[in-house]
Amino acid sequence: MTLTIDLPEEEVTLLNAKAGAEGLSAEQCALQLLRQALSSPEARRPLPARIREIWADMPEEVRAKLPADGADQHDHYSYGVPKRAQ
Repeated sequence: MTLTIDLPEEEVTLLNAKAGAEGLSAEQCALQLLRQALSSPEARRPLPARIREIWADMPEEVRAKLPADGADQHDHYSYGVPKRAQ
């Protein structure tokens, strides 16, 4: 089977860089990445299930330190941009 995938130029650049670093062609690298993704049971689990699992293991004292507005203000906490007006 032949599969054609149109990628944005920045993703092509990243794929070529990764392939070159691993001594592979872009096609070989893409095939390797696709096979890894398809064979990984973790990658096939729904994201909400993985998030619930992470939260279940988080100690309560760590959870208590998280900002209450973390979801609304994620850019502020992740990148340091000013908080958005609510």
